Amino acid sequence: MSLTPEQKKRFRTLGHQLNPIVMVAGNGLSENIQLETDRALEDHELIKVKFAVGDRELKRQLIQELCQIVEATLVQEIGNIALIYRKSDNPDPKLSNLLRYK
Repeated sequence: MSLTPEQKKRFRTLGHQLNPIVMVAGNGLSENIQLETDRALEDHELIKVKFAVGDRELKRQLIQELCQIVEATLVQEIGNIALIYRKSDNPDPKLSNLLRYK
């Protein structure tokens, strides 16, 4: 899914106040990390994921792989934090970061 520049700007603004929900360590993407990221995206739509990986290329590869697996779009990558987005079919107004921070 491709985002417009306006959407990316809005998501980056909203993402500034978010804390990372999922943390990926140096041992890669386990099934639990994939499931937790999928659940978090379904609940919140816009989440931050922290990558505790020393190598930049490995980190970029893990971010792309995670986005492909959970069918999400990378909004922004700063340092060890990736901001990713996936539209939810039935967003919960109490959990969705997009609906809570209008």
